[in-house]
Amino acid sequence: MYSEASSQLTELQSLAHQALICGDYSQALSLYEQVIEEEASITSNYWYMGLVLLLQGKEEEAQTAWFLAMAEMEPEQVEACTNELLNILKNEAERQSSLEEYKTAWLIRQHIREIAPSDINNLLEIVCLSVQLETFSAEDLKSFAVVDLLKSPKLLNQALLLNTLQVVLECEPLHPATISLAKACLLAAENPHPVVDIVMLAAVKIGYSFGQVKVAARLAELCAEVLPEDIRPLGHLSAFYQKAGDYDKGIETARRFCDLAESLATKIHGNYLLLRGLTSAGGVWDETYKVFAQHQALLLELCKSHPVDLAPDQISCLLTSTFFFPYLQDHPRQNRLFHNCVNELAQINLHKHVPTLVTQYKDRHNSIPQISRGTNKTLSIGYLSAYLKRHSVGWLARWLFQYHDRNQFQVHSYFINQPKDDQYTQAWFVEKSFQSHHLGVNSLEIAEQIYQDQIDILVDLDSITLDVTCEVMALKPAPIQATWLGWDASGIPSIDYFIADPYVLPDIAQEYYTEKIWRLPETYIAVDGFEIGVPTLRRDQLDIPSNAVIYLSAQKGHKRHPDAVKLQMKILKQVPNSYFLIKGTADEISIKNFFQQIAEEEGVDLDRLRFLPEVSSEAVHRANLGIADVVLDTYPYNGATTTLETLWMGIPLVTRVGEQFVSRNSYTMMMNIGVTEGIAWTDEEYVEWGVRLGKDAALRQQISWKMRASRQTSPLWNAKQFTREMENAYEQMWLRYIESK
Repeated sequence: MYSEASSQLTELQSLAHQALICGDYSQALSLYEQVIEEEASITSNYWYMGLVLLLQGKEEEAQTAWFLAMAEMEPEQVEACTNELLNILKNEAERQSSLEEYKTAWLIRQHIREIAPSDINNLLEIVCLSVQLETFSAEDLKSFAVVDLLKSPKLLNQALLLNTLQVVLECEPLHPATISLAKACLLAAENPHPVVDIVMLAAVKIGYSFGQVKVAARLAELCAEVLPEDIRPLGHLSAFYQKAGDYDKGIETARRFCDLAESLATKIHGNYLLLRGLTSAGGVWDETYKVFAQHQALLLELCKSHPVDLAPDQISCLLTSTFFFPYLQDHPRQNRLFHNCVNELAQINLHKHVPTLVTQYKDRHNSIPQISRGTNKTLSIGYLSAYLKRHSVGWLARWLFQYHDRNQFQVHSYFINQPKDDQYTQAWFVEKSFQSHHLGVNSLEIAEQIYQDQIDILVDLDSITLDVTCEVMALKPAPIQATWLGWDASGIPSIDYFIADPYVLPDIAQEYYTEKIWRLPETYIAVDGFEIGVPTLRRDQLDIPSNAVIYLSAQKGHKRHPDAVKLQMKILKQVPNSYFLIKGTADEISIKNFFQQIAEEEGVDLDRLRFLPEVSSEAVHRANLGIADVVLDTYPYNGATTTLETLWMGIPLVTRVGEQFVSRNSYTMMMNIGVTEGIAWTDEEYVEWGVRLGKDAALRQQISWKMRASRQTSPLWNAKQFTREMENAYEQMWLRYIESK
């Protein structure tokens, strides 16, 4: 008889549980009430009955059911029963999460929290669910005391810890509580390495996408503190410090990186970081050239040894390692030997890691000509960049997006590590694209997106300023690939074309470029103009007489080559009543000492130098250019956007023309507006033009009129015509591709 009753009870329990699983809560409640009526001593039935009430939205009744069941218990029984209840609730919360019923799972876990407020795993689950429900606030971390509880992480679910940190960093990356959570996770993790990976990935996004480099630096500092012998955080930390203007820390951290570097590739990256810090600070050229000599020796060793077993992070290091060559010397044949060798080696190693993917891309490319031959195809053009925003690349590339013929071309934009809510990006690029993607920094994911979009011609706007875009181009997700606008050609073998014009590269340049140089008929860049704000500079504010001649140079510390600065001081010395305004990001003390030392060596009174701070916006910067009578260009790396802004404002410019792409930017722009006054082919001519323009006000006025008149006639100021020429180039590239197969 007892066995029969027990069997009936078990069957009722089974039916009740089945009704709960099926979501028939009324039936489940009725059955659990029957079970309890039959046998009141089985406490688990009370827990399940309360759970059913909770799932029905009857929270108070659920709590009453639980606590009434415990009211008659002895104290020693309560703990065991509480644990039993918690396990039932946790299992149901997990089941609800698996069903994507996140709100219900969150509700259950809130009740678990009331019963066990210090259960760290449950609190982490609540955080993850809150993020999923878009109700999370970083303040929750404080109210839950998560950071304090992580200091004694008993039975901590390590996988849950990693997931929670990742979702919080994605949701509220800039909140101080999030930084505290990152620190606590680094200390609480059994293995800090995966935590460091998550934190550093977030730091890169915070630093470059959101522009919050100080927050990014703090995260990198935490990682470096936990893993002091791991050089990966140090590399990013050095870059963050430099971007934040803390050049001393950036250089110091780069030196630490160099000290820890063991492999040849990481030594090269350490030297690159050190070069970046030294040149960004400006004015420390003796040490810069010593490091540069070491850098060349390391790269030469790399090219000779030709390793084919490099790890992915080592490959990334190599892709940007030759970035500073053109800042330091105008020897394009020698520079490009390094660019081409190093980046060919990087591509070979990258392909060894993903051979199937590379073959897949290549097979599709080879099948395209048979499919497309003889068809009037609308070409899909993809633009790849991390700088399609308020940046030089964004200021210049926007006009191509503005004027593209949407009937003949599908424009796809791929934004690397850029925020989605940037209004400038939205207005100029997203809204003018057939399709756009905001992507992270995973080159394989980016390349796959481009491949899936079936892009015909992929145009890289960043070149070796960014390792991610280089990796994408090396994978060759599009059948035709070109470099345009940013920096110079990269030397990556999978890139087919480098877009130039008749002036920006000498006729012999093809001898040392691996890419086919595609020369547009007049200019490789054109804009319709620039937004101009209200000027904030006046002569009287700078203590400069109204009849004085003002020279101006507005460039970053990278471009302040000592040989060019000496020429600028020679000009200043020969033009009485002249002053020199110096503007651009660099270490304030270092750059002042640098200019003042050269001024003293050339016999120029230091009182004739003025160092200008940064201003609130690009529009104000352009308006302030109007204070200058003459702008003195830099060499061996000319201005590009700054030159366009100078010419648009109608200010005479003196430029020294070299052999490499970046030392001919100003030359091609001046040729395209029909102004040859100020173009110098030697150091002597640079000084002569600087002096002549300083002394001859009538000539300056004549040049200014010519510049302003060029707005109506010059190809440099006709972005619509330029777009047609780019589109014609794309069509010819495509035709050549089809005919070559």
